[in-house]
Order: sequence, then C-alpha cells, then structure tokens
Amino acid sequence: MTLSRRIFLNIAGASALASLPIAAFAEGWQPKRPIDFTIMAGSGGGADQIARFIQSAVEADGLTNRPLIPTDRGGGSGAEALLHLKDAGDPDHTLMVTLNSFYTTPIRQADLGVDIETFTPITMMGVDPFVLWVHKESGITTFEEYVAKVKEMDGEYVMGGTGTGQEDSIVIAYLQNAFDLKLKYIPFDGGSAVAKELAGQQIMATVNNPSEAKGFYQAGDVVPLLAFSDERLPAFPDVPTLKEKGHDFSYFNQRAIVGAPGMSPEAATYYRELFAKV
Repeated sequence: MTLSRRIFLNIAGASALASLPIAAFAEGWQPKRPIDFTIMAGSGGGADQIARFIQSAVEADGLTNRPLIPTDRGGGSGAEALLHLKDAGDPDHTLMVTLNSFYTTPIRQADLGVDIETFTPITMMGVDPFVLWVHKESGITTFEEYVAKVKEMDGEYVMGGTGTGQEDSIVIAYLQNAFDLKLKYIPFDGGSAVAKELAGQQIMATVNNPSEAKGFYQAGDVVPLLAFSDERLPAFPDVPTLKEKGHDFSYFNQRAIVGAPGMSPEAATYYRELFAKV
C-alpha cells in the first residue's frame, strides 16, 4: 500500500469514527481559543470555497464555542501550509483544509522535511472532479477540436493550473502523454486565479474544478469540453468523459481536513464530531 493510500484510508477511517454517537466519546474537550483553519491553496479556489462554507455553517448553527479562522497559505504548491501545520505551536487549535498536493508536494519537495504520516487525520468532506475548459471566443466546442488546435500550435498553446506537480498539472500531463500534445503550462497559487486567467483570455484552457469555474460558466465566458470523472457529471450531462474517449483515467481532488502533528486524541475527537455535523 502506498503512502498516499495509507493516509487517504486513515482520513476515511477518521470520517467513520466521526459518525459515531457523541456519547461514545466522553472526553469533554472544548477549544480554548480561536481555531487556526489553514487552507492549502489560494483565495477563491475549491479548497478556499469549502473552508469558507464550513466556517459559515459552523457559525450559523453555533457548533463551536470558538470561531474557525480561515487563512489561505497556498505558496509553493501548498508547502507554506504544510510547514505552518508541521511547526504549529498549538496543535489542538490548528487544522488544515487539504487538496491532493497534501500528498504530492512533500514528495516533490523532500527538503521541506514534512512527513504527512505525522499529521492527525480528521475527516474527508468530499471530492471534486476535474473538467477541461476553454474560452468561448476560441470557437472550440469539442474535445477533438481542442486536441487538433493544440497540435496545430505545436508547443505554443498555453494552459494554466494550480501549482506544479500537483492535481491540475498531473491531469494536463496525462493529456499530453495520452494524445501526444505539446503545450506551455503556467502555474498559479489557486483555482480561482486560474479560472480568472481563462476568463480574461490570458491562457487558453484549464482543468478547473466545476466550483472554481462556475461563475464564468454561468456568465457564458467558458465552455466545458471533457470531464475527468467515472461518469458524466449531472451538471454537465452533454459533456463526455475521458473514459468515453477510450482512456481509463479519472481524477478527483480530495477535500479533507487534517490536524497538526501532536494533536491530542480528545481534540481530534472533538473536531471529527464537529465536521460530521457539518
């Protein structure tokens, strides 16, 4: 079993624990100060959106006696957030909303000295699919037209994505290898910035999560061409999947919450129960 799979299953197991009745845990631990709610990406992206949603749900229902304080730390493909959590001075009040760079960044940047197996699994909140988007002004309406255009430009086609060596660039690298495409890739700190760059036609295509591109799609600025999911997405029933194109590939962005290394079992139990309610 790979390191990534072990951690993924640990987080899934924590989610199962969180569904147990509160009476099963009688520790009585409560936060004593505001809770550092670090986000492993830039403002406006998928991780930021789910963190703000969780914060608002917690506040609306008064689920904690101390507030969650979201802070975006997306620098270095999430390295900034990983180091912040690793060196947390108050583990019981330090959480992080993750994406797949939680796994890939420590592998790519081994000199960070981050061992994700020391982090405290809390819960898996959900997963996000990926969609290939182009600007409406491109005139491209199908995946086949996209492939033809990229090949025609022979290395000058420009795509953008979140970070380097993480989710967006992994999906794009698959397309390059599978369809023999040459293109330029520009990394950004978060999905929101990527979506804005496509809407402003500063780049030519992206593989944004639907939540990140939603506003621009509703405004008619961007066009979805392909879904990297196991089945067609309900929101885009006319958009084919890559599997329909003969490639057994799907990719999802995990939206999980982890705690700092050294978090007490009582605090971890509290947060698992909290996010189960959310």
